[in-house]
Amino acid sequence: MARVRGVDLLTVGEAFEDLVFVDLPKLPGPGEEVRTRTFLQTVGGGALITAVAAARAGTRCGIVSGLSPAGAALLLRERIAVTDLRRPGERPAISAALSTAGNRSFVTFNGVNDLLEPRLFRAMAHARARHVHLAFCPARCTRWKPVLNRLNRSGITSSWDFGWNEQLLDDPEFLPLVGLLDYLFMNEQEVLLYSRTTHVKRALDYWKAHARVTIVKLGPAGSRWVSADLDVSQRPPRVRAVDTTGAGDAFNGGFLAARLLDLSPVESLRAGNRVGALSTRSAGGIDGLPRRTLKPATRRRTGPERAARGPK
Repeated sequence: MARVRGVDLLTVGEAFEDLVFVDLPKLPGPGEEVRTRTFLQTVGGGALITAVAAARAGTRCGIVSGLSPAGAALLLRERIAVTDLRRPGERPAISAALSTAGNRSFVTFNGVNDLLEPRLFRAMAHARARHVHLAFCPARCTRWKPVLNRLNRSGITSSWDFGWNEQLLDDPEFLPLVGLLDYLFMNEQEVLLYSRTTHVKRALDYWKAHARVTIVKLGPAGSRWVSADLDVSQRPPRVRAVDTTGAGDAFNGGFLAARLLDLSPVESLRAGNRVGALSTRSAGGIDGLPRRTLKPATRRRTGPERAARGPK
């Protein structure tokens, strides 16, 4: 198992083999069979897609995950440093995505991901990067607080995309963990879920009080930077979307690549929007990711733009 060192962005979390069924006329009901002529077998998962998206933007990336042979091979082709925690004989995780024009459903076999968290925890003791992005749901938030505290003391910035996991509502250490992050990534539904409200304004006020910076992914409406010092939004470019699988993770990669180049909050939202939108041009989370190296900032951020201790 290789040790990931000397990278700018390290992603830590789950990966999957993805079976993507696109252009379904509807989602199947009980006992129904629905057919499509559009199918893709690929790889995905939050840690993997975020790493590939950022690498294609010019960022030196590494990943710590449990990978299928296809996933590991893809990452090496993208020149991403790999720490593969899957052991011989263990089956990789598999996710089937069923996509209509306006909706998606998933069926997942968790495979090695059921065994992954303790291995991720141990591997983090060897992590060296400018920024660490985590993409999984922790079984207990309290065990990850010392990890984030160590990153903070080392000057390594951090972010987390927890996804939709209602079990976190019952974990009293969830909010203290969130408070240690430089960036909390959520979509518009998750912003409401974790703040226990149905009112957007109340939810945003809640996250201004509990997180350093919350990045809200709004789908076709773009994205929003929310903090106590700054609240700005950006709309995405128009694209002809084929499949939105992995678009949120693609956004994460584009956004973090921009921040690692010291781009402003607005510029970083714009970069994330672009990568996320372009990823939807093809089925699956990988094939539509653009290859376009971002340019470093020509000026230093000042005033409210330095609201977060962003990657540096």
